[in-house]
Amino acid sequence: MAENELEKIQGWIRDHHEMFGSSIPLIASENVTSTPVKEAIVSDFSHRYAEGWPEERVYAGTKYMDKVELQCIDYAKDLFDVDFIDVRTISGVCSNLVTYTALTRPGDKMITSPISKGGHITMGPHKSPKTGIHIGGTAGSVHGLDVRYFEFDNEEMNIDPDKTAEKIRELEPDLCMFGASVFLFPHPIEEISDVAKEVDAKIAYDAAHVSGLIAGGRFQDPMEEGADIMSMSTHKTLPGPQHGMVAATEEHAEDVKSATFPSMVSNHHLHNVAGLTVALAEFKKYGEDYVDQVIDNSQALGEALSERGFDVVAEHKGYTKSHILLVDITNLKDTIGLGKDVEQRLEKANIILNRNLLPWDIQEDRHFENPGGIRIGTSEITRLGMKENEMEPIAEYMKRILMDEEDPEKVQEEVSEFRSDFQDVHYCFESSKKAHEYIEIGK
Repeated sequence: MAENELEKIQGWIRDHHEMFGSSIPLIASENVTSTPVKEAIVSDFSHRYAEGWPEERVYAGTKYMDKVELQCIDYAKDLFDVDFIDVRTISGVCSNLVTYTALTRPGDKMITSPISKGGHITMGPHKSPKTGIHIGGTAGSVHGLDVRYFEFDNEEMNIDPDKTAEKIRELEPDLCMFGASVFLFPHPIEEISDVAKEVDAKIAYDAAHVSGLIAGGRFQDPMEEGADIMSMSTHKTLPGPQHGMVAATEEHAEDVKSATFPSMVSNHHLHNVAGLTVALAEFKKYGEDYVDQVIDNSQALGEALSERGFDVVAEHKGYTKSHILLVDITNLKDTIGLGKDVEQRLEKANIILNRNLLPWDIQEDRHFENPGGIRIGTSEITRLGMKENEMEPIAEYMKRILMDEEDPEKVQEEVSEFRSDFQDVHYCFESSKKAHEYIEIGK
């Protein structure tokens, strides 16, 4: 019986690998790691503890883990051109909680982007400041911050720097939190940083989505532009394992260290630190070429979708300067439906993306469960070796399924055939396994 149970579980995992190996993965918050990174992740590091800072641990047996972690720190400091970075946070959520703990106290006031206009749930209040509806955002519910919102320009798909500066002077927040999960264009940190300093507000930047673009020199340099702390995850445009990092100015370095341990983590998933170290070494060699292609692909896909009648947001600005596209699909509401319906229909054809709120959805009585938009990311398909030419067939598949209402299960056969030519991981050290191949240990 036990062996049958094991076979059943392994079968589901294999099925998942087979599905993704024949899919077009367009989730903006996901990527795929190389074989050398996977090897590090399944090492004995996964069984161990190493509480504290490297070479200052409260556990024995850590001398080689210390070497790896110190190397990880050095690579990250070099890539992000910072004097201090902590690589122990285990996720982007954890990284943001470290940021709040280092820079604020419960009851302090934070100004940031609302979830409906691209902000992440970690930036959300406990309840909506306008309606009192429970939101359960990390900043409010976990750290007890009083969350207010930047002014947003829907047309520019960005924070309005002038109106936001006025609001900061009025509110006098303790923390200005930049960054987003729908992040098309760099945020106006430089334009707002002087005003933040006037009211003695600290500046933080959530780089979870764009950390690879920053490390590759293709987005913005938040620390140079005035941020005190930059938090991030490590598995989106930075194609490492699921983990986190927090960079800080020297003034806040000790605050970040203590907010990380003992406040936020005990064991910090050392196998993923090892995998991250390999991924950063790869990125030092291949990262600039990779992020160039990511952005080229997202702009080409935006153009290809627009040419086929899709309402890609921010067309007048070239759609995006990141890996993300936001598409308004409300013109499909009478035929296919809204975001959830579109997401599910595309999944039947093995095109994997996610529904997403548009900045104006709430005003038009649309909800996050079935919003008016979809979010598309090009990070993973770029790792699979796709370039601008491949964006045309991807857009065409989406048109046939959504505009022409073809049977998605029939289109799925063509999607699988298209994907069969893109099985290897690119922009990395030599990978002996296919990108989504199920790896059997010992075989």
